[in-house]
Amino acid sequence: MLKKLIFIFTVLFFTHAFSQQIPCYDLDQVLKVEPTPLYKPHIDASRSYRIRILKNVATIQQYINKGKLKSVNRKSRGYRIQNLEHSRPFLTGKARIILEKMGARFAKESAGHYFTVSSVTRTLEDQCRLRRVNPNASLGISAHNYGNAYDISYVRFDGKLKKNPGLEKKLEEVLEFYRRLGRILYIKEKQQACYHITVLNY
Repeated sequence: MLKKLIFIFTVLFFTHAFSQQIPCYDLDQVLKVEPTPLYKPHIDASRSYRIRILKNVATIQQYINKGKLKSVNRKSRGYRIQNLEHSRPFLTGKARIILEKMGARFAKESAGHYFTVSSVTRTLEDQCRLRRVNPNASLGISAHNYGNAYDISYVRFDGKLKKNPGLEKKLEEVLEFYRRLGRILYIKEKQQACYHITVLNY
């Protein structure tokens, strides 16, 4: 009995160790997935930054070392970043600047309120983990995989998960301002109750 238990433990251990070394995605298959017409401009904008798809943490670190990805403040005027389980608080320089400006503008227009950033930069490995808990997560390439996109919840303001039509309207006005300015693209995602924002390489 003891030998059998040792054998089972050994198999489980090496199976787990081996699985940690194998990517949970097939890059060739990921690249074959065509973005929808609505989402394609976001991917095109992301690729213009000349950042290769962020496959894993090591890839992110390479771009941090090159100065192409910057750490994002988790708390600033007009916004907070929630605890991140499937993304990482890094953005391109332009994306970080626009987030800061959007937060400041929202705070000014809403008399001091703040919005919540629910997702930032995701590696392909992060995306795999996300799909395990959210089947709606993209099977193909996401703008999040390039470091110039983030999501803002439209049902969480001032740290409270509760609909607030007035603040949601203020947030959309801020988004529209930066869209008309040629700084961002955005999509309202109903399933995730968030605005997906892609910052253009202006």
